[in-house]
Amino acid sequence: MTDLPDFVEINEEGPREGFQIEPGPISTSDKIKLIDALSETGLKNIQTCSFVNPRLVPGWADAEAVVEGFTPTKGIKYSGLYFNGNGLDRALKYKDKLTLSGSISLTASEGFTKKNLNRSHAENVAAMKRQAAAHLDKNIIVNRIGVMAAFGCNYQGDIAPEIVVNTLKDGMLIAKETGSEITVFSLADTMGWAAPHRIERVLGEVRNQWPEMEISLHLHDTRGLAVANAYAGLKMGIRRFDTTVGGLGGCPFAGQPKAAGNICTEELVLLCEELGIKTGVNLDRLIEVGRLAEDIVGHQLPGELIHAGSLDAFRRNINH
Repeated sequence: MTDLPDFVEINEEGPREGFQIEPGPISTSDKIKLIDALSETGLKNIQTCSFVNPRLVPGWADAEAVVEGFTPTKGIKYSGLYFNGNGLDRALKYKDKLTLSGSISLTASEGFTKKNLNRSHAENVAAMKRQAAAHLDKNIIVNRIGVMAAFGCNYQGDIAPEIVVNTLKDGMLIAKETGSEITVFSLADTMGWAAPHRIERVLGEVRNQWPEMEISLHLHDTRGLAVANAYAGLKMGIRRFDTTVGGLGGCPFAGQPKAAGNICTEELVLLCEELGIKTGVNLDRLIEVGRLAEDIVGHQLPGELIHAGSLDAFRRNINH
């Protein structure tokens, strides 16, 4: 039995994910051009930039200029990523243009927490408690718990489902102590360890604990299994996914500089279309944006549809 959703909500992270890891330099105008093009595809959620230390992530030294420069489209939620109070303060300057909400971000792998944030898990829990309180003090809701390395880790190996559940419990305790109302869990395959059976096991264990909680998947195509993993998630009723156009991006601290990044937006849209699941996205237009992204970064991106085209494009030609 499967529990395929009728509609899938896509959170496009291509600009933020892609330009944080590309050696570049990518011009501010090109970043703006990509965001504006994505706004014309039917996507309703676009993560535009990262308010992070430019010394650590030089690709986002121009975050403010990009936010100031793109043209917002009515009905689209634009967001920005940040990890600390300084980043939050930078994002708050654009609260009329960006949709701001807080997230309790934890990691199922102590090794990756140390590598990515230079903190222990306990230190990160304390930091997330402070960050959640800071959001609430500024009247920004905290409604999400994110767990990175939820399916495995290059620094710690396989991650058991019960570790993911315990990490989410830590997040829920933070939420309770700070008065945050959590409406969604985001499970991330940060370093590409997931396979369909792992997706099923982890989702099953999480659902056993929180049967009513909305779950979002953040899948990387590091080892070529992202679409298979998305299908496993869809069959279990998952209807929220993070994606990147053309497969832009990756994690700069994951130790895989040449690996593919997130699941390609256009490949997830194609999968959904073939399964009869609506996304609200114009796939042919999205493929053109993928080609634009490839031109901007100056090298081939992992997205296969950039080069192969959509099935419907061929169906239309055959029917003519």
